[in-house]
Amino acid sequence: MAVHKHTFLSLNCFLMGVSSCLGLIFVRTWSNISYLMPGFVLVDYLYLKCCFRDEEYKVGVRATFLGVVFSIGVMLIDLGSSSLKPMGVYTCVLSLFHYSEFLAIAVTNPSTLSIRSFVLDNGWEYKVAAITCWVEYCIELYLFPGLKTLSFVSVVGFLMCVSGEFLRKLAMWTASTNFNHEVQSVHAKDHVLITHGVYQYMRHPSYVGWFIWSIGSQVLLVNPICIVGYAFVSWNFFYQRIFYEEITLLNFFGADYYKYQQKTGTGLPFIKGYVLYEDDS
Repeated sequence: MAVHKHTFLSLNCFLMGVSSCLGLIFVRTWSNISYLMPGFVLVDYLYLKCCFRDEEYKVGVRATFLGVVFSIGVMLIDLGSSSLKPMGVYTCVLSLFHYSEFLAIAVTNPSTLSIRSFVLDNGWEYKVAAITCWVEYCIELYLFPGLKTLSFVSVVGFLMCVSGEFLRKLAMWTASTNFNHEVQSVHAKDHVLITHGVYQYMRHPSYVGWFIWSIGSQVLLVNPICIVGYAFVSWNFFYQRIFYEEITLLNFFGADYYKYQQKTGTGLPFIKGYVLYEDDS
């Protein structure tokens, strides 16, 4: 299977971002070594700025940034107090989710790869949701520090993130070139209906995986308000997206998709999608 030329660039930059900061863990006995971290990151940035242009530069910067974020998460786990460890795990999980989205597209559907494949620019709602969960964590950390320690609840959240991530990437791998981050309005000649593998159990496994991951991230942080908020907002988002997407899929595949709908659910609770009944045909 062919992969995009930016795959190895992004991987090198991600690892460069990780190594720039993660090495500090192994020399943490040096009291002033932490002041060097911004310098390492600056050197990485200048290297990308001088050696790459346009799209390659943008890919490199984002991959390096996610590598730095991952290493910060590891440092919170290793160096932080017990109340900061859940945030450290969450930071690593968040970084890997966004980088693996880019990497998965680079491997399975390289013709559609772009900087948007990192899904970092996912709308203002996504940014508000992220900031809200950070704010809740900090407030509750101050008011109820005992709540924010690694516990059985956090472990459950972490397992939800891992299983959701696995399901989403499995769906992307199974769909291969038929998977796209954007809902397609034009039927490409090589776009076929996928009903095998994980798709024989649910029509939208990638959405189910993301749904589980998003709620799991808040269970991991033990953010009770955001657990409810993320569940509601994510469900509403996928309800609308699936409804719209299935209109296009029925237009693309007609009776084949209709038959697929009749025997396979969406995978998300109380979401039926756009169901075309026989009286409508």
